Amino acid sequence: MSTIPVDLMQDRYWRGTLHLFLNQPRLKSVCTTKFIDVDGRTIKAEALKRQAQPWSHSEKFMLHLALHLFNERHKVNLSDMDFLDPNNKRLAFQAMQMRFEEV
Repeated sequence: MSTIPVDLMQDRYWRGTLHLFLNQPRLKSVCTTKFIDVDGRTIKAEALKRQAQPWSHSEKFMLHLALHLFNERHKVNLSDMDFLDPNNKRLAFQAMQMRFEEV
């Protein structure tokens, strides 16, 4: 992926999403221009969901959370956080805080 513009890292809809894509191992593997266009400010959500079909329940949750933080039309069930290990749970809480905190 090309360099991420500073304004995206400060944008409330992008920063939590990018935090997950840059720090969660499975999401990092799909953090490419094939799925994320930082210049065009778009994410190919349906293509990512297709790519994630064989993933574990917790990996899919992390993807759904990242997409939800980007755009609320992508739904996520927060109760599925029960499936996360401590590291992924920490990343999820950090990303949610990035999305919902006042800047």
